[in-house]
Amino acid sequence: MPELEIHHEAAHEIDPTGKKIGVLAAIFAVALALVTIISHRTHTHAIVLKTEANDQWQFYQSKRIKFHNLELGQDLIAALGAREDAAGKVLVQYEKEKVRYEKEGEEIQQEARRTEAEVSRAERRGLRYDIGEGLLEIALILTSLYFISKKKYFPAMGLVAGLAGGIVAVTGMLI
Repeated sequence: MPELEIHHEAAHEIDPTGKKIGVLAAIFAVALALVTIISHRTHTHAIVLKTEANDQWQFYQSKRIKFHNLELGQDLIAALGAREDAAGKVLVQYEKEKVRYEKEGEEIQQEARRTEAEVSRAERRGLRYDIGEGLLEIALILTSLYFISKKKYFPAMGLVAGLAGGIVAVTGMLI
């Protein structure tokens, strides 16, 4: 089978602008990959923190139920009018337990609120990364349009979008 050769009238043109734009597109692609990874990890971290906060609130609720059970016990003893030594000892024990549950509940509640604040922070950071990711995607697409159209305004717009995306993503680290 004979080989088919295609001959060109002109030699391959070297496009120095195209090379620079290709490098710019590659830089945007790398930045996009990094911001995407950071964004996904931040969202995962926020989900884990939210789960921890929910667990802490559940623990707080269990302490409050125990506290209210002790109050109910005190009310029952008072309603029955039992004033024996045994009832007095039980009431003293209930009061000590109530103080303990109240203190533990406050500590758990504070920890849950701290965790929820971390969740809010992680969600704000994730949003910044998402916006930066979107702008970097736009930058990559706009820059790549040069190779189809040979119009230099596409990489210029891509550069603006890429810089904006990079700046927004970096501000996510500052939150």
